[in-house]
Formats: sequence, C-alpha cells, structure tokens
Amino acid sequence: MTDKNTGAGTSAARGKDDGDWVAGVRISHPERVLFKPEGIRKIDLARYYEAASERFLEHAQGRPVSLLRCPQGDIAHCFFQKHASDGFPEAIGQVPIRESDGGTENYMVIRDVEGLVAAVQVGTMEFHIWGSTAAELENPTRMVFDLDPDAGLDFADVRKAAVDLRGVLDAVGLKSLAMVTGGKGVHIVVPLDGRAEWSTVKDFAKALAVRLADAAPDRYIATMSKAKRKDRIFIDWLRNERGATAVAPYSVRARKGGPVAVPISWDELKTLKAANGFAINEALERLGGPDPWREAGTWRQSVTKAMVEAVGAS
Repeated sequence: MTDKNTGAGTSAARGKDDGDWVAGVRISHPERVLFKPEGIRKIDLARYYEAASERFLEHAQGRPVSLLRCPQGDIAHCFFQKHASDGFPEAIGQVPIRESDGGTENYMVIRDVEGLVAAVQVGTMEFHIWGSTAAELENPTRMVFDLDPDAGLDFADVRKAAVDLRGVLDAVGLKSLAMVTGGKGVHIVVPLDGRAEWSTVKDFAKALAVRLADAAPDRYIATMSKAKRKDRIFIDWLRNERGATAVAPYSVRARKGGPVAVPISWDELKTLKAANGFAINEALERLGGPDPWREAGTWRQSVTKAMVEAVGAS
C-alpha cells in the first residue's frame, strides 16, 4: 500500500503500533500535519528521509550538521540548533569541536539512516551541513556559492547567474554542480578533494564573488547589504568558512508546501521555472532515476595557489 503524500509504504496491515516505526525509530505524534493544505504529516516526513537516505548521506554523512527544528510542527515557529542537546536520541552522533573563542562544544553528525530519522523524530525539518567532515574539520571537501536574488528578480536571472559563475569556475579549472535550494536561489557546489584549508577556500570564494560583482555591478553584489541589493543577485560566498553551513542536498525546507533542495544537472537548469518546484513527491520520483551529480564522484580537484592568484585574492 502506498502513501499518497510520500510514495512510502504505509503500515496499515502491520497494526497501529508497528506503523509508527521508521528505520528503527519510533515516531511520536505520527499524524501531526506539518504542511497544509498538502496534508504532509510527521510520519510522511520520516518516510521521505528514510527513502532519500542513500542519496542524502552521500553528501551529509559524517559532517557536522545544524538542524532547523519545528517541534510542534508549525513552520512559523522553528529554530536552528547547532549544538547537541542532553536527551537527544543516541542515534544522532556527537563530536566535540573547538570553537573560535577557544571553548569546545558538542556538535551533531548524522552517520546513518537511523540518525537521520531520529532527527525528524525530535522535530527536525531542515538539515544544514558543514563544508568539511568531522574527521577532517580543517580541510573542506565542498565549496558553495549561494545565488540569492532580490525579491524583484525573475528565476531566469538566477539561471543566467548560475551559468556565469560556472563559466568563471571552469576558466580557473574547477568543475561545479547546481542545486535548486527549495527557496528562491541556486547553490553552485564545487566538490574538493580536501587538500586546501579553510582560509584558502574562503579567500578564493570571496575574491571570485567580488570579481564577478565588480565586472557586472548592475547585476551582482558580493556583500550582505540589503539596502544595496535591489535588482541584484547576492553571490553569497560566506558559506565557505569554518563553522558555516549550507542546506544539505535532498533536505526538505520548512516553507509552504514542503519544497526540497534538489541536485540538478546543468542541462535541466535551463528548463526550470523556479527554485522551489520540487515537492516531496517529485523528489522521491527523482530518486528512482539517475543521480544528476554522479559524474562528480570521479573528480579530483582543489583550490590551488594559482587559482587564488587568478581571481586576485591576496
């Protein structure tokens, strides 16, 4: 029997109690509706993450993670949590991390499908990941540029910006991937092999964003200033420093309709009309098809000194 909202199997034949279990995790308040009028329930969200776990974990496994939690199921009342809490399920891993003030705090990591679903059980909707793994904290394995458009811009402007940024990255020798965020923008993700440290990646990302903004100041901006962003796209390079996070591929977003952050191919980007066009059902259907990022599994690339110099970073 198939659930109409998620495509995941229901458990009516197994009995009421058994039906509340997903990936070995008991889901309390399974019938709580999280997204109206779609009728997407807490149990549906847990089943979605179970179904998406293989692809999700390819990108998020072992990385420090921040959770956007909505414990009462109301997407208007959510909060970010980056440190582990007492009483959290044991399936959600913990790792001590030294912070900039010299202190140490326990951060969370998702190691397997049980940990992923356990996070849903405690009210998590969104997952935001570091650019490095807990095992190699100082060496990022992904660089992210978040193309964040001003409210007055059309998605066609974002598509063009993504293509422009891809071209600049190609020119310096870095291959990149595209992901619609489930919000307004697109993430350009650059897989890295972990040779470069945070300072190098951050300096490169900042210099590249500034260079693009200087070349087309009527289209792009590389600073967070809301006042200066009118009719421009903010090339957010700030995801590329130690401790910063970006929404994980295949994460549901705590927004109207429950859109999903979905990896796409560059060819597919040409045809999309919005960054929030994939609901849970559509995301699940894509899991049965080819992985649009599969080719990146063979890439071996790093931000080098020559690249840093090429974009004018000091």
